[in-house]
Amino acid sequence: MQVIITAVGPDHRGLADPIVHYVATAGANIYEIQMYDHDSERLFAMLVRIEWPADEEPVSVLRERMTEIGRLKGLSVRVWARDEHTRPPRLAICTTYRPEPALAILRDIRDGRLKADPAVMIGNRNACRGVAEQFGVDFQNVGDDRGNPDNRRMAELFDEYDVDYIVLARYMRILPPRICWEFAGGRIINLHHGLLPSFPGFRPYQDAYARHMLTYGATIHFIVPELDAGEQIIHQSTFDVFPGTPLEEITRQGETDHEPRCLSEGLRRVVDREVELHFHRVVRVQR
Repeated sequence: MQVIITAVGPDHRGLADPIVHYVATAGANIYEIQMYDHDSERLFAMLVRIEWPADEEPVSVLRERMTEIGRLKGLSVRVWARDEHTRPPRLAICTTYRPEPALAILRDIRDGRLKADPAVMIGNRNACRGVAEQFGVDFQNVGDDRGNPDNRRMAELFDEYDVDYIVLARYMRILPPRICWEFAGGRIINLHHGLLPSFPGFRPYQDAYARHMLTYGATIHFIVPELDAGEQIIHQSTFDVFPGTPLEEITRQGETDHEPRCLSEGLRRVVDREVELHFHRVVRVQR
């Protein structure tokens, strides 16, 4: 069974050794190890992707052992295996203002096109609370009066709701690197409302329009600590406009119709296990 272990905490010596030693001596096949040592933040982060002998030791026991190592070393350790449970994967849908992407996900789940469970919707604004209530999904607001999110509370909610995947459905805040590392390994999926790598950042419609583009699009990609990085693309789709189409019409078409459909398809590819993230690259799953 494939298992991903992440460990994050204050940087000091000997943090990786007990984790690697335990999984290796237990008979795990180590596929991937990534470690980050950020001197400026004095922060250590580590990801280990392994093939775990679950028939010999359940993932729940591995989680207990890793939690104990984390307690001794001052690390926040998470153990995640997509195949640990037979239930559909649980989603945390993160929103800010626009309701259409979240609505597309919930409709596809309702209609059976997306085999997932919407465990919780999290917003830094209340704009999408009504969508959550319409579908009977818990809504949690982690933002203050200005929309500044409580990122630690957000991470706690991911754990409390036992989510498998975090979906940034036009969530217009940057996740801090710590959360990206804590839930690394292809668990965070982002809708970017432009074509990557050509149009990153917060104004892709305006940037493309300024370059007189006639083709616009959206990108669904796995999140890694580098913003809108280049090799994590799950799905892209485009739409064309006629010369002279106003920017307002282009943006309306993209936001209300194109982006939601693109997100649903990208998320379906992940939920249906067509793609995974290995070494910061999207790979096709061989099944």
